[in-house]
Amino acid sequence: MVPFAGYAMPLHYGSIQAEHRATREQATVFDVSHMGEFWISGAEAQDFLESVTTNRVARLKPGRAHYTLLPNAQGGVVDDAYLYHVEPGRYLLVVNAANREKDFAHLLRLAEGREVVLEDRSDETALLAVQGPKAADLLADLVGEDLSGYRKNAVFSARVAGREALLARTGYTGEDGFEIFLAPKDAEAVFEALLEAGVRPAGLGARDTLRLEMGYPLYGHELTDATNPLCTPYAWVVKDKPFLGAEAMRGAPCEERLIGLLLESGIPREGYAVYAGEEAVGRVSSGGLSPLLKKGIALAWVKAPYAEEGTALSVEIRGRRHPARVHPLPLIRR
Repeated sequence: MVPFAGYAMPLHYGSIQAEHRATREQATVFDVSHMGEFWISGAEAQDFLESVTTNRVARLKPGRAHYTLLPNAQGGVVDDAYLYHVEPGRYLLVVNAANREKDFAHLLRLAEGREVVLEDRSDETALLAVQGPKAADLLADLVGEDLSGYRKNAVFSARVAGREALLARTGYTGEDGFEIFLAPKDAEAVFEALLEAGVRPAGLGARDTLRLEMGYPLYGHELTDATNPLCTPYAWVVKDKPFLGAEAMRGAPCEERLIGLLLESGIPREGYAVYAGEEAVGRVSSGGLSPLLKKGIALAWVKAPYAEEGTALSVEIRGRRHPARVHPLPLIRR
């Protein structure tokens, strides 16, 4: 157990690599009840969300969800989040645990004078993420229906092991899976039922190696208040529409770009220097060992001229430079 965003969180239940492989090959359950959950409703809910997020809310039909960013007025990122259009005019925004208070205050300021109701229901919401290629089959028995008809990013109400829940076909691992929102009083029983159904528990360690293989960002590492998302592989989530900070974001040059790196040897870590020949050209934002590739992988910010796919670079690890190449995301091929 380790401290994380004010919570005691499981780093692993046994082996991080075993939990990683179980997620890629079978199914695991992550307790991610530390995440923040905001409910947003009211006559101006859609227009409000359109103005404070970068993805296009008008196209998000009830029963659907999408990844998005919360921009600031300077064109940086307050947080990255997932937005669920649960029912007409009623939305659920899931934010990072460490940013919960900052995000809610940010949204409250922007909602002043508008017909919008914001509710922070984080403490009243538990969240379990069942991830892996066998997730739908193993979860189906507990839900009592075939889940194969629900597409990625679907969100719907269901009963899981007899408990009321909101299910979404979303996740942070790159695998198929469902996230289960439910009352805290029901979380332990559902967690136990998942274990009895053959789903293995997994902790923060595997969650990090899984998202890193996929090239998914972690706020505070790849994305920050000063990050221009248009200089990252996540620029697709910034749509051509008006939103807070849009002009600043689009007007800023990309002097650095976020890239993926695949190393020939060594394990890169956050903060390690990236070199092109003898010139320091960037730094690792997240790094580690890929359990799938058995090689070091990283996300790194580098000077724009060195961001092209295939560019030969190196990462300095404990005084020695290890060869690396710029690799497209995701860093693994399934």
